[in-house]
Amino acid sequence: MRFFFLAFVFFGIYVSHGQNSLEQQFIDIEAKVIEWRRYFHENPELSNREFKTAETIAKHLKSLGLEVQTDVAHTGVVAILKGDSPGKVVALRADIDGLPVTERNDLPFKSEVKTTFLNTETGVMHACGHDTHTAILMGVAEILTKNKDKIKGTVKFIFQPAEEGPPPGEAGGAKLMIKEGVLENPKVDAIFGLHIRSNYEVGTIHYKKGGIMASVERFVINVKGKQTHGGRPWQGVDPILISAKIIDGLQTIISRESKLVDEAAVITVGKITAGTRFNIIPESAELIGTVRTLDPKMKAHIEKRMTEMVTTLARAYGGEATISFQNNTAITYNDSDLVDQMLPTLQKVAGVKNVRLRKATTGGEDFSYFQEIIPGFYFFLGGMAPGNKKAFPHHTPDFMIDESGMLLGVKTLTQIAFDFLNN
Repeated sequence: MRFFFLAFVFFGIYVSHGQNSLEQQFIDIEAKVIEWRRYFHENPELSNREFKTAETIAKHLKSLGLEVQTDVAHTGVVAILKGDSPGKVVALRADIDGLPVTERNDLPFKSEVKTTFLNTETGVMHACGHDTHTAILMGVAEILTKNKDKIKGTVKFIFQPAEEGPPPGEAGGAKLMIKEGVLENPKVDAIFGLHIRSNYEVGTIHYKKGGIMASVERFVINVKGKQTHGGRPWQGVDPILISAKIIDGLQTIISRESKLVDEAAVITVGKITAGTRFNIIPESAELIGTVRTLDPKMKAHIEKRMTEMVTTLARAYGGEATISFQNNTAITYNDSDLVDQMLPTLQKVAGVKNVRLRKATTGGEDFSYFQEIIPGFYFFLGGMAPGNKKAFPHHTPDFMIDESGMLLGVKTLTQIAFDFLNN
């Protein structure tokens, strides 16, 4: 253990200080990273439609002399950098898709892209920061390529499409990349990713062991009753009443059965469809909602109890009901050993006081599917200008990132690759 620690510190000093040109390389790359980010922001593309985005990424990676594979999971790009010495394989991932959001700010590189999404006219915007993630990883690829003689092992750069979810009826995202073998040939030992945040101050990094982002499940409940006149409810079975009882009952799973002091959990019914007019009790009702969990055992318990409660309550009021679940993302679960191993790297790059332990969020990330197969570490990067008191949320028309925060992302992912492979 003592030898490992000394070797780790020695390498960190060598990379950060012994090689005088590395810091200059970071300074030189910043303008490029900002330029790439602005291009992607001005030209966003929706999930599984990131054609120009992928072309731009691939062109840069090929110019570096990397082994580049395109059309992975439709529009994904993967590149491989082999160090001068053999060793482990580390993957660095960035998501590349935009959202069906009409931009509402006054940036000089504001998106004016329009499209039709689910039969609705809408703008397209990088309203979640994926443009910054892509530009950061392109910068990391350039820096690491220039320093391949310092690398013991292999770096795999994964530019992933459709993190926001593929269009209905299509496969995509991390799941499809995994199915197509992105973690193989060469086999990846660990994977790292970051997400810029509009409400975290520039210069800071935020992390958590275990579940840092929730699994996202969509559920559909179909309730069957017996149609009758609204003035004679005793002649039928009211599926709307049953739906109300089910909605009320589901919340007791959270408030009375889930150990919320360990991890958060949420059950939300977001849509109810039933009936045609005021004086008819309909035959059926449909409830659609989401479940968010941060612990695998809690997730299994909630699914089990929801199924039991839905069917039992419907029977108790004379009807029938079924429930089905669809996983949108798994739990973004940071491997504890990997976090312990790499935390000194984050602190070395950002400064100890700027690396902060945070609580989990009930947002979801399909980076989680990589973590179900190999150890992974996903963390948040500050993207809010110092002193800013009004940060607009992600996925909104006014979302904005301070570009000065991106260089720390480049430095951190670069140092992670160096330290993971060389120790």
